[in-house]
Amino acid sequence: MDLQTVGRAVWERIVPAPVPETGWWVLLALAVALVVVALAPLWRLARPAVTIVHELGHAIVGMLCGRRFTGFVVSADMSGHAVTVGPRHGAGRIISTWAGYPAPAVLGAVLIQIALQGWSRTALFAALVILLLSLVFTRSAHTLLVVLASIVGIGAVWWWGSPGVSALLTLAAGVFLLLGAWRHLGAVMRGGGRSDDPGQLAQLTPLPAWTWNLGYVVVLAACTWWAGTALVPQGLGGG
Repeated sequence: MDLQTVGRAVWERIVPAPVPETGWWVLLALAVALVVVALAPLWRLARPAVTIVHELGHAIVGMLCGRRFTGFVVSADMSGHAVTVGPRHGAGRIISTWAGYPAPAVLGAVLIQIALQGWSRTALFAALVILLLSLVFTRSAHTLLVVLASIVGIGAVWWWGSPGVSALLTLAAGVFLLLGAWRHLGAVMRGGGRSDDPGQLAQLTPLPAWTWNLGYVVVLAACTWWAGTALVPQGLGGG
């Protein structure tokens, strides 16, 4: 296979594709995401995806605020942390610390919109690029394995999956991230400590941790509403 043929094959997997008829595949994607989040064994296997997005949310927002991203870790218990270097106090530190919990919900809502508009394989390609770049920032063997597994899984769907399969799995991933964001937030609201993001924000600002948790609820609710506006008329209402 020559370079021109390879380039054509790659391009065909980046440009938008027709969206399957709405209805059954949307319901299937919703069901898969719900089952994965609800069943503990499946949640333990899939949860690293939410953790990776959480930590990269810290990193990307931190860099946008002028901080330097040096690495991230996904631990064996599926918790994680990202390290950005910059002033210990100030707006940049506060915003980058805040960004973790909303990140999976925001990305999930975006993926839902993308899947319903035919841009699934474009999004999968973008995810591959981001994950490949993130490899140099992994700071443990477990983190490296988790990111590599994500690359292999997404890469397989992107290269071999049909437009319909890509749309279904992208939609399922979006719903999973959105629901996973709620599950992560519920866990920190029930048992979070000073080392968790709301606890750190309470130390960085005059506001107590519960106000930051309330802010997270508002953001996640807005993402859920935005996703619902796409799913109900274009997905659930079409079948």
